[in-house]
Amino acid sequence: MLHRRFLLSLVVALSLSTLAQANSATVNMTFLYPGTNVSGGYYTYPYYFSINGGKATPMMCDSFNNHISAGENWKANVSGLLSGKGLFGKDIGDYKAAGIIFMSVMNGTIDAKVGNWAVWNLFVKGITTDAAVLALDSNALFLAKHAPSSEFKGLVLYTPVGGSPGHGPQEFIGYGTPMATPEPGSLMLLSTGLIGIAGMLRRKLRLSRI
Repeated sequence: MLHRRFLLSLVVALSLSTLAQANSATVNMTFLYPGTNVSGGYYTYPYYFSINGGKATPMMCDSFNNHISAGENWKANVSGLLSGKGLFGKDIGDYKAAGIIFMSVMNGTIDAKVGNWAVWNLFVKGITTDAAVLALDSNALFLAKHAPSSEFKGLVLYTPVGGSPGHGPQEFIGYGTPMATPEPGSLMLLSTGLIGIAGMLRRKLRLSRI
């Protein structure tokens, strides 16, 4: 009995320790290079980073009015996507929608350029009037209202220490370490919610570019 209690206490302690680290971790980020996707004169997902000197890791930018340059490095706080500790405060609904878009881009459901503009537009309203982007935001926000927090497990924010909207480096959405992939629940959510508008988005892309 005592042995079981000891094991249970140990598991709880380790879980709390891991959670605390996830909510308060600070890392060194180095922007290595952007990908090849360009829309409206701006690079979109993916942006490649080295975290604490590690291998190149792709991420998505969510802060349109902040700027970085290749080779630049800074410290960033790593927190859960829904932690309320992001650059834009406690906009949990917007962060949920951004997470849904990010996962759908990762799964190939949504074009990366449209997806990144949609994420930017969630946090800086009115930066585009593109119909495909606005439709994607509308659908993602609707899904976000009904998506349980468990659907976003593994998604994290890399928020620049001392940064704010329009000041300092950009904030990025990525997966925690080790690299994760959307769980089956997320894949089902994305396929049933967003795949219906994927065809429309692709048609819009052919007709008009941001």
